[in-house]
Amino acid sequence: METQNFSEDIRRYIGLLWHWAWLLILATVLAGVSAYLVSSQMTEIYQASTSLLINEAPATKSTDYSSILTSERLTQTYSQMIVKQPVLQGVIDRLGLDLTTAQLKGMITVQPVRDTQLIEVFVQDIDPERAALIANGLVVEFSDWVQELQTSRYTASKLSLETQLTDLNLQIEQTITQRANLSSDSQDQGERDRLDALQAQYRQTYAYLLQSYESVRLAEANSTSSVVQAEPAQSPKTPIKPRVMVNTALAAVVGLMLSIGIIFLVEALDDTLRSPEDVSRQLGLPVLGLIARYEMGGEGDPITAAQPRTPVAEAFRSLRTNIQFASVDKPVRRLLVTSPSPSDGKSTVAINLGIVLAQSERRVAIIDADLRRPKLHKLVRLSNRRGMSDLFVQPKVFLDGTLQKTEIPNLLALSSGSLPPNPSELLGSGKMVQILDQLSEQTDVIIIDTPPVLAVTDASVLSPHVDGIILVVKPGVTKLAACRQAVDQLRRVGANILGVVLNDVELKRSRYYYNYKGYYAYYESYGEASDRNGKQPKKSKIKQPEAKPTR
Repeated sequence: METQNFSEDIRRYIGLLWHWAWLLILATVLAGVSAYLVSSQMTEIYQASTSLLINEAPATKSTDYSSILTSERLTQTYSQMIVKQPVLQGVIDRLGLDLTTAQLKGMITVQPVRDTQLIEVFVQDIDPERAALIANGLVVEFSDWVQELQTSRYTASKLSLETQLTDLNLQIEQTITQRANLSSDSQDQGERDRLDALQAQYRQTYAYLLQSYESVRLAEANSTSSVVQAEPAQSPKTPIKPRVMVNTALAAVVGLMLSIGIIFLVEALDDTLRSPEDVSRQLGLPVLGLIARYEMGGEGDPITAAQPRTPVAEAFRSLRTNIQFASVDKPVRRLLVTSPSPSDGKSTVAINLGIVLAQSERRVAIIDADLRRPKLHKLVRLSNRRGMSDLFVQPKVFLDGTLQKTEIPNLLALSSGSLPPNPSELLGSGKMVQILDQLSEQTDVIIIDTPPVLAVTDASVLSPHVDGIILVVKPGVTKLAACRQAVDQLRRVGANILGVVLNDVELKRSRYYYNYKGYYAYYESYGEASDRNGKQPKKSKIKQPEAKPTR
């Protein structure tokens, strides 16, 4: 059961998308074309890229691994420092760019490569050559800045040692000069010994300071990280923006998805009956017939008389058959046709159903019980001077003069007559029962066209006096709440609702189209065969004027 429901849901969704296929195609095309036009007008952007290698120089071989880890951590730090204001300003000054640091920063993207010592730098610009120059200049400037930043830690120590070494060297030279100015006499021997000792002390101190100086320089060399350009930037040949085809494809997909979402949202908010499945599921009633939207004669001729070989006329014949089988134990001789709301096409269904019943060699009487807005006499082109309302004022019911013949053989019509002030009371009176009884004696089937159920109570008061009721609804127009209320109201008075007729169904964008397409093909081939045999199909007695849309 769940599998069957799932299959029904899938078919329902497919039918829904097929119905709105024009909107899906339109939204997809509009979104794609708009994205293509916008992308084509955008300024082309080029991107140059370069790679930096961050190397933490090891002091000894035993610290190589920790130096690599340190380099990886420095990579994360340097990826943030490379777009700082001092570096960017240095690039601007070095290349003579007419840019601010904020503008230059917006052109640069820095991305460290995970688990490596590499940093990738991307520069986007409308000029491909300038993009490459900025990328390479950024590496040079950042490398110099890092070198200067790290060497500044040892500058003070080196300057202090250099000053001391210079002073000692000067003192040594002064001592040597003083020693050379002494005579070789024995009386200067003591001074010479003192100067020799002082000179030796100065030289020893000088050697110690020189050793310290070299140690500082060695420590500086061993602890300074280097930034090396692993791959220089090249001038790009093709732009990276705009990606016209990618943007077009993405916009088309987004337009398609958005339109699908809108369709399902509209479907979820739509409270009208849409399909036979909705009728069975929501109302618990069978679908007796499905009448497609069609065009009929310019003067309002019923299609079953004006065009009896069309698929729509065949649909009315199928409705006739379904009604005959709807109540096998008790044949339907009195049939009431109504609808939940106005403009559902109940009168059109009633007259066409009467015609196809008359065409089956039955004597049919159709009654216009809509004593507020009568329409039957217009459909069959009869006078409405006398009708059913005139029968109520007679002491005894006589149908002579009121029950009129139509141009359709076996079809009689009882128009509404003059409009009374109390239609519901008249239809629910005992004289209405007498009218129906007399009609039953003279005809085989009676079809009663009544006002909509929810508008007035006319259909409800007539329900106990008929054998069955058919409810005419228009898919996509008739509200589900109205249908439920109409069914409940009829069932409260004990009405025998035979089923529902879906009228004015638009088939070309629904899954029912293929069934009717087969009907068209069959009847067209039948007509061609008749023409070849020299036999023309029987024409209706009703004149066939120019076609115009009808409900």
